[in-house]
Amino acid sequence: MAGETLDSGEYIQHHITNLTYGQSPDGSWGFAHSVEEVKEMGFWAIHVDTMFWSITLGMVFCGLFTVAARNLTAGVPGGLQNLCEIAVEFVEDNVRQVFGTRPNPIIGPLSLTILVWVFLMNLMDLIPVDFIPELAKLVGIHYFKVVPTTDPNATLAMSIGVFFLVLYYSIKINGPVKFLTGKFTHPIDHRAAAPFNFVLEMVDLIAKPLSHGLRLFGNMYAGEMIFILIAIVPFYAQWVLSIPWAIFHILIISLQAFVFMILTIVYLAQAHDSGDH
Repeated sequence: MAGETLDSGEYIQHHITNLTYGQSPDGSWGFAHSVEEVKEMGFWAIHVDTMFWSITLGMVFCGLFTVAARNLTAGVPGGLQNLCEIAVEFVEDNVRQVFGTRPNPIIGPLSLTILVWVFLMNLMDLIPVDFIPELAKLVGIHYFKVVPTTDPNATLAMSIGVFFLVLYYSIKINGPVKFLTGKFTHPIDHRAAAPFNFVLEMVDLIAKPLSHGLRLFGNMYAGEMIFILIAIVPFYAQWVLSIPWAIFHILIISLQAFVFMILTIVYLAQAHDSGDH
């Protein structure tokens, strides 16, 4: 529910502000205590809550699959083993359909990590918007966002990581010469069109990681904003609005994790293509 001392605008601003550590204009380092201080911090400011939840949920992912692997049985499997096997088989099917049978030992594990990790980060959006921030206030933490994928720094960091893998395999598979010349010969294979081709290829190259990361951020940020707006309405109306949206949002968080994974597989499959483009 909206805080008693905040109006609607302040309440929304409070919930979309990250716990930020960085350097103030006076040169001192520390946590920001207001929105103005967050804006004044420079490039090297860190969103501590995004880092905390990203790492924590990554550890949860590793822990769940480690426990499932250690308790693996050929008999009647438990619920955790069933869930892990479903996730693994789902990823294997998609990798096989999109990436084919090319030998690459990291595609499967990378795709599984992205699917489950992004899903867990998205899943945090189903926690009531005031629950964890109010607990954080009890220990003196004023700002504390809990959905890492509503922070473009997190989603773009993941997409840029995929982007560097794409560059690496593109150069490794095609060779540096063929990789570079391809930027000047496609889509129009004529010497006079080389500058035009290069501009188009650079736009395409840069647009992929941007769209990859911003798509996930935009969808999750919009979902979070709806939950925040619902929290502003009177308490008796919140349940009527929040429960249907939460049920529908389960589809969104699952779909966005799948889309981020499948685009990763597609981009890496294109990087392994040794054809003309």
